[in-house]
Amino acid sequence: MSEKLLTVGKIVNTHGIRGEVKVMPYSDFADQRFASKSKLHIVPEQGSPIEVTVDTSRFHKNMYIVKFKELHGINEVEKFKGALLKITADLQEELPENEYYFHEIIGCRVVTDEEPPEELGVISEILTPGANDVWVVKTPKGKQILLPAIPDVVLDVDKEAKLVRVHLMEGLL
Repeated sequence: MSEKLLTVGKIVNTHGIRGEVKVMPYSDFADQRFASKSKLHIVPEQGSPIEVTVDTSRFHKNMYIVKFKELHGINEVEKFKGALLKITADLQEELPENEYYFHEIIGCRVVTDEEPPEELGVISEILTPGANDVWVVKTPKGKQILLPAIPDVVLDVDKEAKLVRVHLMEGLL
């Protein structure tokens, strides 16, 4: 498969015996990604990606319960536990300025706005607790810094250079 695939979720478990799976969404557009008739690729840890079509899905306890048209029964979906769900890059929505996809932010180096800039670490995950996202920065020593993704803190994101410039407000470290 030559086209670029972007991760939108992960199959974390089966649900019931009819072939439904529990999906942890990794997408800002989860409602669209897992809507009926959506085309996704199941990318297992071993083996080739499989194109599937969402038959039904519903949001339940911070996860999506998804049934694919092509897979019937628990025996057909059991082997996909732990597999990633991806979309082709052409299905990605255009975002407004200063909004980013998770895959564009995770892996970025983070530096402060001081002179000279201090390197804090690399963004390892994004939390979505409520009012605003929180970017988790893993320091070289393995500690975690939680940065609220708000304009007062996140000053500049250079997606090409994978570099984020932040202003550390009092009390963030």
